[in-house]
Amino acid sequence: MRTDLALVLTAALLLDTFWSNNGERASRGPCQPGFSQSFYSVLISRDLLQSQGILKGTTVSSQKVIFDDCMGNEAVVFQSSDPVFSVQTDGSIFAQGEGASLEEPVQFKLTATGPHAHAWETVVQLALIDPASPQKNENEVTEKEGKVIDSKDKREVLPMPPQPPPVIMFSGSGLNSTNGLRRQKRDWVIPPINVAENSRGPFPQMLVSIRSDQDQDISIRYSITGVGADQPPNEVFSIDPVLGKMFVTKPLDREHRSSYHLRAHAVDMNGNQVENPIDLYIFVIDMNDNRPEFKNQVYNGSVDEGSKPGTYVMHLSAFDADDNTTANGMVRYRILSQTPHSPIPNMFTINSETGDIVTVAPGLDREKVSQYTIIVQATDMEGNLNFGLSNTATAIITVTDINDNPPMMTSRTFSGEVPENRVDVVVANLTVIDADQPHSPNWNAIYRIISGDPSGHFTIRTDPVTNDGLVTVVKSVDFEMNRAFMLTVVVSNQAHLATGIQSSLQSTAGVTISVQDVNEPPYFPTNPKHIRFEEGVPTGSSLTTFSASDPDRLQMQQTIRYSKLNDPADWLSINRTDGQIVTTGLLDRESVYVKNNIYEATFLATDNGSPAASGTGTLQIYLIDINDNPPALIPRESQICERINKKVNGVNITAADADMDPNAGPFVFELPNYPSSIRRNWTISRINGDYARLGLRYQIYLEPGVYEVPIIVSDSGNPPLSDRSVIKVKVCPCDENGDCTTLGAVAAAGLGTGAIISILICIIILLSMVLLFVVWIKRREKERQTKQLLIDPEDDVRDNILKYDEEGGGEEDQDYDLSQLQQPDSLEHIITKPPGVRRVDERPIIPESQYPIRPVVPHPGDIGDFIHEGLRAADNDPTAPPYDSLLVFDYEGSGSTAGSVSSLNSSSTGDQDYDYLNDWGPRFKKLADMYGGGDDD
Repeated sequence: MRTDLALVLTAALLLDTFWSNNGERASRGPCQPGFSQSFYSVLISRDLLQSQGILKGTTVSSQKVIFDDCMGNEAVVFQSSDPVFSVQTDGSIFAQGEGASLEEPVQFKLTATGPHAHAWETVVQLALIDPASPQKNENEVTEKEGKVIDSKDKREVLPMPPQPPPVIMFSGSGLNSTNGLRRQKRDWVIPPINVAENSRGPFPQMLVSIRSDQDQDISIRYSITGVGADQPPNEVFSIDPVLGKMFVTKPLDREHRSSYHLRAHAVDMNGNQVENPIDLYIFVIDMNDNRPEFKNQVYNGSVDEGSKPGTYVMHLSAFDADDNTTANGMVRYRILSQTPHSPIPNMFTINSETGDIVTVAPGLDREKVSQYTIIVQATDMEGNLNFGLSNTATAIITVTDINDNPPMMTSRTFSGEVPENRVDVVVANLTVIDADQPHSPNWNAIYRIISGDPSGHFTIRTDPVTNDGLVTVVKSVDFEMNRAFMLTVVVSNQAHLATGIQSSLQSTAGVTISVQDVNEPPYFPTNPKHIRFEEGVPTGSSLTTFSASDPDRLQMQQTIRYSKLNDPADWLSINRTDGQIVTTGLLDRESVYVKNNIYEATFLATDNGSPAASGTGTLQIYLIDINDNPPALIPRESQICERINKKVNGVNITAADADMDPNAGPFVFELPNYPSSIRRNWTISRINGDYARLGLRYQIYLEPGVYEVPIIVSDSGNPPLSDRSVIKVKVCPCDENGDCTTLGAVAAAGLGTGAIISILICIIILLSMVLLFVVWIKRREKERQTKQLLIDPEDDVRDNILKYDEEGGGEEDQDYDLSQLQQPDSLEHIITKPPGVRRVDERPIIPESQYPIRPVVPHPGDIGDFIHEGLRAADNDPTAPPYDSLLVFDYEGSGSTAGSVSSLNSSSTGDQDYDYLNDWGPRFKKLADMYGGGDDD
């Protein structure tokens, strides 16, 4: 009874699903490319299985995979991820490999591709089913072991709707039928369970009921495992352990997780497994709960001005998180607005499916509108504004410049002027206008001179800022040759003009350039001028005429005057009027002013123009060598062994000649006939044309010493020149290597033993004198440091009592105390004396000055400085004698026959100059002030 109920419920569910799908298909709008379902569950009859499995090429089911690309399915190809099963172009499923078995359900991904860029995917599941398996209720799965109906009509598989109900395939372990047959145990497969996302409940919401037919005999406990049950996220699904009802406990989100795979278990009270676990596949049905989202809020694109309709501009794309195989995720695009509306409001259109923006009308002109702003809307539900969700983005389209505007001169004629002989000067400024984008190749101007300047005197440079043409002189012009130039100039751009654009007549202009005449300097036609002369040309000889020309032929005839600008050796002079060159000195090729046989002088030619102009010319004189220099012997000193040595048997000699070949070598070396001892002791042997060897004759022995050997050297000139030179040869004893010994070198210098001893004695005496002088200097310095500065008694001006012959005196003169006039032995009474006027000549009680200490070994130049420093210290030292103190003498009584000293006066009758007292130092300063005034008194 329970089985029949389940069969009825399943059939009702199947019929409801069939009609609902057909109703949806009938109400579907325009064609939507893709598969009809995102999941296909296909049940296959076991009759197809052979002993080796399903044969290759066998169609496994009459159920087909439905696909439509809305283009007739031309060139559509299906690709399967399973190596055994695949789908043909008509949608039928077949075995593409041998021995395919379906003991376990098989799932594979199917991809449809074609000439279009898009690809679509779906999932196909294949499973076996018994021919007599009854249909079950969609929400109830029953496990039962019992009789199987063998009716022939039940073996046929009914056409499956797009979403078939769950089917159970079970077997018993040994159930007897009427004819005694036993079925083998088989697995059972549950079709996917679809659950809509964002369900509002109430929760928990029942999904399916799982039962085992053994629950009538024993108590069964049901459980589920997998992601969403006992694995994170936990407790999304639950099951009643007694009744087997499975529930969803919360709303599902397909964008977070689109499917779940659970396993259902049935155990007894002891935990023993009663049935094999079954797989439950739960798919979350998409709902339109996500708006399309643009990757960027602002998109930037560009299109050339003047583009034709249909020109691609840019691409926009929006992403919808909903299922893109359903209308929920199918996005469509449209343009909401365009700014500005020039020249028309709809200059662009957008492909509703791809998001490509293209032009739909001509008239794009950057010079009028350089940028467009477009608002694009993306809507899902295939663009249905009533049900779909929308979003917007901004597309900024920049109209890029093309060279559709030729440059045009602002005037048809331009003019300028230039002084002759000037270069790198701008003589005219050409102005141009161009409507294209500034500072781009379409705007940058290029100027060309097409006529009027065959010699290339001018060029036109482009000002990078203003785009003006600067006519510049690159090759000097001559007023006498061309007084004016008529140039034809054409202007163009760096970039070529766009197709269909012609050059303007204003791209060509005429330029008139006038040449201004200036006073040009004279010039030497041949510069530098080369002449050849033999050296030794006599003074006053005329060499050449070095004349200049005046380029100002059209002006009044000008006079040219010549002068010498540079003549290093002062050998030449030039005639002021005609430029004739005359020698003023002897030309010498061997002079230091001659380089590589060439003597160079510079001359100046000046006209009488206003202002005067001058030009320079260079005269190069090539001096031909003559034999005017005799050869000179080399070397002038040498040494030789007193006896002939095997290794060294002479001195190699040569000669140097300031002349050139053939007036130089080869040389001839000869010994003179006089004195006769030269040829008797010495000999010369020729080595080559430039070298000879001087040596002693065989068995000739000379005393060590220096010998002067005269040698006559002759060159090869015509006539030859000779020179008698003397070589000093040092004859000395030699060691075995042919080198002079030390004693031999001294002896060869011409000094005997006595002379050497005398020289040594003189050196010793000289050293002794120097040593004695140094000792004397040190001793004298030491004495100066130990002795105090002594004053000559005659120069001592202190008040001392001088003893004179006693001539007697009166009584009054005998009454005086001589002790008052004596120098006290002690200064204690002076120190203790109360302050006031002192009578005696006292030494001031102040620190004594420190006199400069002279160095131990003074420099001779320091002696005078030392004396002057000592004198200056003594003059400024108040403690040095004589002491500057007030002297008070006792009253000697009255009646002296001597008058007052104030009555004394000079007996001189004439004026006397006392200014020299100022030079005597500070001690005579008072006296100088008294008498030096002279006329002031």
